[in-house]
Amino acid sequence: MEAKATAYSNIALVKYWGKRDEELILPTNPSLSMTVDAIYTTTRVRFDEARTSDAFRLDGEPAGQDATRRVTEALDHVRALAGTRVRAVVESVNSGPTAAGLASSASGFAALATAAATALGLELDDTQLSILARRGSGSASRSIHGGFVQWHMGVAPNGHDSHGVQVADEKHWDVVMIAACVNAGAKDVSSRDGMRRTVDTSPFYRGWLDTVDRDLENVRRGILERDFELLGSAAESNALKMHATTLAAQPPFIYWLPASLEIMQTVRDLRGAGVPAYFTMDAGPHVVVLCQPDDAAVVDARLKELPGVTQTFVSHPGPRAHATRVGE
Repeated sequence: MEAKATAYSNIALVKYWGKRDEELILPTNPSLSMTVDAIYTTTRVRFDEARTSDAFRLDGEPAGQDATRRVTEALDHVRALAGTRVRAVVESVNSGPTAAGLASSASGFAALATAAATALGLELDDTQLSILARRGSGSASRSIHGGFVQWHMGVAPNGHDSHGVQVADEKHWDVVMIAACVNAGAKDVSSRDGMRRTVDTSPFYRGWLDTVDRDLENVRRGILERDFELLGSAAESNALKMHATTLAAQPPFIYWLPASLEIMQTVRDLRGAGVPAYFTMDAGPHVVVLCQPDDAAVVDARLKELPGVTQTFVSHPGPRAHATRVGE
């Protein structure tokens, strides 16, 4: 009972920021993302009836206790569906930095859910896989799908209607996302802790929720109509509003570094010089720049000139998660 899966990270154009149910990982707002082809996780899951506990290796090293606990909890949901208690060895490799704000948890838990379900012989559709991935990490619900994906927040208490749905596939529109990495280390405040603190204490959070639906409508329309200016301006505004909520949390926190601000200003300068480019940021210091294919080389070269940028990942819309059984 072994399978290997690859799932691709997604970068939110309308952010998921806050939960209405911590245990089921149900969001307070809908979100919309682009699955990216250059940042992904490959995970191998091998179930072994001789084992008494799960083991987890990440990027070639034994994972810490907290990371292993999260993997076990995610596997428990798969085991419950399969009607088994057999333990597993999990090995994951990320193509990009881990726990640094580039959606490694999204690709990681999407790959884990897909590989584990395949290894146990479960035949799940995309909706079921998305719900399963969501139980590990909310944004993983979107990485089951390729292209542009909306995560419906749903209204059901049990979360059966909270899952990712593809808005347009990866061939619909070639939007380029360039992730400018400024620090490969783990974040001081995790996304989970940051969300919880913001929801509980930030007076700006209500304003965030009041404008999310409008942002979602604009981003969705920008994608479907291939209107780059509408897409970029709405995504940039949404990201800045999300990060503004953290400034008023108690205690306040911020994911930006000086290099993050320099990248943001560089994007504004490019736009002022006639190069259509916009930025977005997840819960981390890295900045993701949206541009069109004809401008990608210029934008990437400009970002690489900045002293605080350690590396860039140039991505196009990526495919859905996929798995194969091992040994068959």
